[in-house]
Amino acid sequence: MSAPPGEYYTAERWNNWLDRLREEEIDPESDDSARLFFNLLDDATIAIAKILTDHTDGEFEDADAATAELGRVREIVLSEVDIDDEEKLTLVDGIQTSLVCALYTAEEYIVGGPASEGTVEEHLQAAAAAETENEDLDTALAHCVQAGTLVVDGADLSMDIAEEIEYGLVADWINGLDSLGRALADPSVVEEDE
Repeated sequence: MSAPPGEYYTAERWNNWLDRLREEEIDPESDDSARLFFNLLDDATIAIAKILTDHTDGEFEDADAATAELGRVREIVLSEVDIDDEEKLTLVDGIQTSLVCALYTAEEYIVGGPASEGTVEEHLQAAAAAETENEDLDTALAHCVQAGTLVVDGADLSMDIAEEIEYGLVADWINGLDSLGRALADPSVVEEDE
């Protein structure tokens, strides 16, 4: 029995967060700005985690129904955002970039299960190498997704590796995987007034 569309995440919920972001003063050095970033990210990954959990528990008719629900979440969180402030737009772009990896990971896990080879760390190191040495972003994302399927399957994602990686897309994708891992461990809803 699959959940009705929109039960996991709604455009209204995403837009409420964006409205809050529009109203906030953003300071990249501030803890409050960092908290808002992670709340926005975590709120969406909790929805992804719930879809994964419900799929595993047999709540969806089949893999197609689960991936269709992920597609609905993707449409909401990756849609173009209308914000005039450049810093805020950069913040949202970082969140969306992180969510790309979390969404692909969930789809890959539903369709193919966990990666059959390699560890989380090996895949993330390969992703970083693909990004920095070869500028091969497709391969980098593929490795992050494989690492993510292992995280969904219960493997630990040590953030020590994130500290070793140069800032770039892989670092953002790891943020998405970290958020997804935390959401799977504790899928409590992020309150918008936090």
